[in-house]
Amino acid sequence: MRITHLGHSCLLVETADARILVDPGGFSPGARDQRALDAVLVTHQHADHLDRDIVPDLLRGSPDVVLLADPDSAGLLHDLGFDAQSLGAGEEVSVKGATVTGVGELHALIHDDLPRIHNTGMRISAAGEPTLFHPGDALDAEPEGVDVLAFPLHAPWARSREMTAFLRRLAAPTAVPVHDGLLNGAGRKLYLTQARDLGSPITAIRDLGDGLPADFAL
Repeated sequence: MRITHLGHSCLLVETADARILVDPGGFSPGARDQRALDAVLVTHQHADHLDRDIVPDLLRGSPDVVLLADPDSAGLLHDLGFDAQSLGAGEEVSVKGATVTGVGELHALIHDDLPRIHNTGMRISAAGEPTLFHPGDALDAEPEGVDVLAFPLHAPWARSREMTAFLRRLAAPTAVPVHDGLLNGAGRKLYLTQARDLGSPITAIRDLGDGLPADFAL
């Protein structure tokens, strides 16, 4: 499996046969130029995870792409004229030898005055390759068999101790930081240090912040 961090929460995940883009949001300028995609996954509707303005570009550049989204986002995209398929908790879709499984149902609580929306974490697996889990904006899911965990490094809805507790609970062999678009360099370094020092002792933190593709193997 090859993973490229395209900024904030957006990842390009390449298995042996599939090219899958996760959360092409407004803080991820590298998402706009992606072509020849087999699937685009959207965990939830917030603009830093779903930039509706770039969806037409992604679809034009990938005519056979499958658009999978949490139930709320799927409805929004359908109303805009896009053929989006809803993916909820426990549902699976096969994409060129890769299996995408929905995990979880709700976005983390931001504030008591704001209603919670759908959030579907995306578990991506393929035979003979590592299994990746991207939780979107929630830290309560605990899917089994995760080899590479994409973990939100910083968010208005999370405290750092919740981030490190999430790393400890899942205890994946490898974790890659995402959701870092609101951090400057010093802040990012601080949160990475906390993830490494206070997260799971058996998890190696692999920073993909340089935007270069990185290979992962079992």
